[in-house]
Amino acid sequence: LITCEVIESLSFFLGGLRMILTDQNKLVVAVGGITALAAGIYTTREGAKVIWSYVDRVLGQPSLIRESSRGKYPWSGSFSRALSTLKGGGKEAASTNGKGFGDVILHPSLQKRIEQLASATANTKSHQAPFRNMLFYGPPGTGKTMAARELARKSGLDYALMTGGDVAPLGAQAVTKIHQLFDWSKKSKRGLLLFIDEADAFLCERNKTYMSEAQRSALNALLFRTGDQSKDIVLALATNRPGDLDSAVADRVDETLEFPLPGEEERFKLLNLYLDKYITKTNLKKPGLLQSLFKKDHMKIEVKGVTEDLLKEAAAKTKGFSGREIAKLMASVQAAVYGSAECLLDANLFREVIDYKVAEHQQRKKLAGTDDTGNKK
Repeated sequence: LITCEVIESLSFFLGGLRMILTDQNKLVVAVGGITALAAGIYTTREGAKVIWSYVDRVLGQPSLIRESSRGKYPWSGSFSRALSTLKGGGKEAASTNGKGFGDVILHPSLQKRIEQLASATANTKSHQAPFRNMLFYGPPGTGKTMAARELARKSGLDYALMTGGDVAPLGAQAVTKIHQLFDWSKKSKRGLLLFIDEADAFLCERNKTYMSEAQRSALNALLFRTGDQSKDIVLALATNRPGDLDSAVADRVDETLEFPLPGEEERFKLLNLYLDKYITKTNLKKPGLLQSLFKKDHMKIEVKGVTEDLLKEAAAKTKGFSGREIAKLMASVQAAVYGSAECLLDANLFREVIDYKVAEHQQRKKLAGTDDTGNKK
């Protein structure tokens, strides 16, 4: 019965096809209909691409931005802030009330200065006065980016991070991208702190180094957009070599802050911070339902003999380490613990990793030709 129905349906289809092929008028109509359908599908798809490209260009986040509190589109930032408020129980509010400074541990005088700048920036915004631009300089890994992020949060501003090294590859498009960046930044209702890391990569002195025409044009575009003090944008530049910046760029800076390598007291605090982050808190993480079903049981780290005196000893040994290097050091401690059979962190293993990383640091410093302050010898 089923075979008969299939044969009957196939015969009906072939009969209709034969009728179309033998009747010229019906063939023209069929071909025209199929062509129109294909053209409609293609036009709709390409039209949607063009419309979305326009929306992305007008409302989307500029390609130079690597990270931002605003989100890629205007509505995404509001959604993420609302979601973080529900999840974090007012965590962001706590970061803007003048207490706490996140994971940033700096020299007390520098931290106090940044907190003063955050308060001044918040008051500047409320009084509709022009913002003051800033320059952060110091060795790599000393907390410049983290401090800029926290400064923006504590002052109630949005923030956006970019790196100067992304400008040169743009070539002739760099000028357009710079203008798009500033146009987008001005749209923030809260005001925006624009942080440019490795600023010397495209804002270097024009008379000292070879500079392509595209790089020179990009620098001129930024100088044009920052010629007057802004009520919408705080420009924060970060560099390891402040002397390489163009004199016109340096003239735009109102506040200059040096970020030195952490002292012994700061290193002790950083070791405590990352011991808590990489060792202690890993034991407190509770796996979700899916993780508990499909992943192996989480290995708990047992800690024995890692005392305050041992951390002070490590702080003394790690002279010349940046904050980033100390974070990596404690990540190495965690890796060494997970590589052991007992998953135990004791004083011997801790010292072993510290001594190895200190020797590694000294060798790297020797190859780079730098001293304990991070400067070239």
